Amino acid sequence: MSNIPETGRTTRVKIRLVILQILVVSLLLTLGGRLWFLQIRDGQQYTAEANSNNIQQVVVPAVRGSILDSRGVPLADNETKLVVTVSRTSMLSQEDGGVSVLTRLAGVLGMTYQQIADKVRLCDAKTPPPCWNGSPYQPIPITDTATTQQALQIMERREDFPGVAAQPTAVRHYGSPSGASAAQVLGYTAPVTDQEIQSSMKDGQPTLTRSDQVGASGLEHTYDSQLRGTDGITRYTVDNRGRVIGEANDTPAKAGSTLVTSIDSRVQALTEQQLNLAMVDARKTYDPVTHKNFKADSGAAIVMNVHTGQIIAMASEPTYNPNEWVGGISEKDYKALTGAASDYPLLNRAIQGQSAPGSTFKVVSTSAAAQAGYDLGASDYPCTSSFNIGSQVFHNDENESYGNISIGRALEVSCDTVFYGLAYQQWLKDGGNHPKDPKDWFYKTAHEFQLGQTTDVDLPGEVPGRIPDRKWKQDFYDAMKTTWCKEAKSAKHDYVTDIAREDCADGYVMRAGDSVNYAIGQGDTLVTPIQEAKVYSALANGGTLYQPTIGKAVVSPDGKKVSVIKPKAVGRLPDSKATLKYINQALEGVITEGTAAWKFGGWPQDKIPLHAKTGTAEVYGKQSTSWFSTYSKDYAIVMTISQGGTGSGGSGEAVRHLYEALYGVHGSTIDKSKALLPNPEAPLPRIGAGGVVQQSSDVLPATAPARLPAADATFLNTPGGSGLPPVAGTLAALPPDRNEKLLLGRRYQT
Repeated sequence: MSNIPETGRTTRVKIRLVILQILVVSLLLTLGGRLWFLQIRDGQQYTAEANSNNIQQVVVPAVRGSILDSRGVPLADNETKLVVTVSRTSMLSQEDGGVSVLTRLAGVLGMTYQQIADKVRLCDAKTPPPCWNGSPYQPIPITDTATTQQALQIMERREDFPGVAAQPTAVRHYGSPSGASAAQVLGYTAPVTDQEIQSSMKDGQPTLTRSDQVGASGLEHTYDSQLRGTDGITRYTVDNRGRVIGEANDTPAKAGSTLVTSIDSRVQALTEQQLNLAMVDARKTYDPVTHKNFKADSGAAIVMNVHTGQIIAMASEPTYNPNEWVGGISEKDYKALTGAASDYPLLNRAIQGQSAPGSTFKVVSTSAAAQAGYDLGASDYPCTSSFNIGSQVFHNDENESYGNISIGRALEVSCDTVFYGLAYQQWLKDGGNHPKDPKDWFYKTAHEFQLGQTTDVDLPGEVPGRIPDRKWKQDFYDAMKTTWCKEAKSAKHDYVTDIAREDCADGYVMRAGDSVNYAIGQGDTLVTPIQEAKVYSALANGGTLYQPTIGKAVVSPDGKKVSVIKPKAVGRLPDSKATLKYINQALEGVITEGTAAWKFGGWPQDKIPLHAKTGTAEVYGKQSTSWFSTYSKDYAIVMTISQGGTGSGGSGEAVRHLYEALYGVHGSTIDKSKALLPNPEAPLPRIGAGGVVQQSSDVLPATAPARLPAADATFLNTPGGSGLPPVAGTLAALPPDRNEKLLLGRRYQT
């Protein structure tokens, strides 16, 4: 019996050994299988990944393409500057982390140690600019304003400056040929943002890197992908501590393409100058309404080819120097450009400034009257000193009275009461306060003129303006009802509160006052200068509406591929040939015997016929806005000045000077040899071997007035360098003045 327990114990030991053997074999099989999986099946993949861990890429920026005017003159190109860079990898490999090297470098460059140290630190969520947003293996630029002497000090004492280099580098440059800034047209470049990197994803990989400079506004933004080119890549082998131990291979950079524009730098310079002079003169002019001089705080001007929609000049005031952004802008200068005290010079008021158009809108109302069936040949439209609707009185300008006249004559002398009467009659026909299937000719016609929508000019940030039709009235009421009704509960009895009470009750109703004010370009109507230029160009060319463009062609770096940007017709005015002829004759009368005649005396009208419409728009709480919209057989010129007075008074002389320079007019004589651009530029500049664009002579005619002294220009010239992020895309348009429901004399009951 004593052997039985011994046998049991032996059996249990054997079972345990078998189990242990099975576990060991299983583990060995699992390990072997995993090794086979890693080394045999996916061996190549992991080998490649391991090798890639030893390769670091350094981006070699491509040379950005130039932006040229229509004659091949550079508006934006690149200049060679001595750029001092620091290798962060080299600094970290030193015993003191590079402190001594950066301290010596600061002494040479006239900077502080902290200024340089901030620039070489890496950007993250906790590190504000200045900092480095690119690859840590990329040479980090410290300054692009190094002198030759400073560069020699660095390069001749390499033992004192390990990891520091000073070498010529292509840097963006805006040269202002003939004095043409074109700041808002050209825009500027700035370091890429994380959002832009994410939005550049293609096939799961970003096409932008952290060291890229991209177009942040203007043409630089619109044509960024063509101008930027393709960066090169230099690959370095590094050890596990990040030290460079060799060079692998590289991919050369490819330069960006060249953009040829329709801008003529000479005309651009004169347009900027004349706009500036008009504003300076307005500030010296007495305003009989406010009993102060006009403020003339901002303005815009456009010169457009009426046959193509191509823009020859575009100016906006106040302006700025785009070179401020090169190499990074300081925090101080950034705030100066974007703060309210600056009046937002980054805003392109030619496409982002919107205001009531005043009487320049009457060409739309004339077309609407023709479509509504009014007889343009009749001369029995009463131009009285005032127009009454119930107890509300609407006055003609300076209470002028011309008796019974034609609609064409009403355009010439800008008679408001004729258009009040037309709009009021149509409002009644449409059912008044209780509309029944309204035709809304005045609103429909404005949409046919493509107002209330963007022109799709090739610049970012354009705003659409506004046509306050019935749909807009209802939508605006739905959005504002709560605000109006809250304000209506106030115990105050001022103009603003009274309007709020009325709007709270029935702000969605299209009242007679809305219609009559709308007919003369007042009330809630908003347009931009680019929209006016598009409309007046169509009147000049026989009715074709063109999409405004600035880009004319994109030329590849080698010059072998030229992609022409063709003019694009996007619609036609609703006018018949007879109506267009009628409007043209009336607008010619504005020059010869109408509201602009006092500024165009002696003009050779028989040889170079000009057409114009003046506008003086009232804005609640501000001085009047000056509008002057004109055209010849070749060009449309529009100029507007906020708080600048009357249309011809504020801009008439400046616009005349532009036409004189374009056509070579001196007094009443014409000298074509002194004409700046007697015919709109058509052909592209000659493109030579290697993509070199041949420039035309950049000389202004002898009759052209000189550029204003730099002291009179609104430029900021302090060099920057903090690398602050750019204004997102382009600065959003300023909100319209609170003239909704606040224009004098626009409310009453009927």
